Amino acid sequence: MVQDESAPGLIFITGGARSGKSRYAQELALQLSNNPIYLATARHWDDNFEKRIQRHQAERDERWMSIEEEKNISGLSLSGRVVVMDCVTLWLTNFFTDTKYDVEASLNLCKAEIDQLDTTNNTFIIISNELGMGMHADTEIGRKFTDLQGWMNQYIAQKADKVIFMVSGLPLVIKGRIPRAHEGQQ
Repeated sequence: MVQDESAPGLIFITGGARSGKSRYAQELALQLSNNPIYLATARHWDDNFEKRIQRHQAERDERWMSIEEEKNISGLSLSGRVVVMDCVTLWLTNFFTDTKYDVEASLNLCKAEIDQLDTTNNTFIIISNELGMGMHADTEIGRKFTDLQGWMNQYIAQKADKVIFMVSGLPLVIKGRIPRAHEGQQ
């Protein structure tokens, strides 16, 4: 049986910092929908972070609906929509700090949220970072977070219909197929 490439489901896009993940996810979302949702998980930590948020907002035009939700993504009313969740790293940070750096509690809470996403009626394009491919964290909390991120990435990738690894702005398909609109554009 051939799966409909535009069918609802879960697309996981991962890679290093500045690898083109967000740009690629947004282009994909616009090919799948005329009015996608951008689900921002960032917490407004400080002025510098606020500037990053504003830069991301400026990259999207009027076709986008933006929703800010720091943690409870599964409770949003999104029926029939294409949703770009940007990003797992910031989302995990919110759980990790709120649980006072408890890796197991954070992982369990995040897995429960992912398990409750309605991928039968919605297309979720979830963006994440591959922290373990970078420098080794020099603090215990940093190492714990890197482990948490790696385990959560594995969990989402296992559940995903498609997994795309971004390298230098180019998509490398790890699992599934890139939707037809992207074929031949690698």
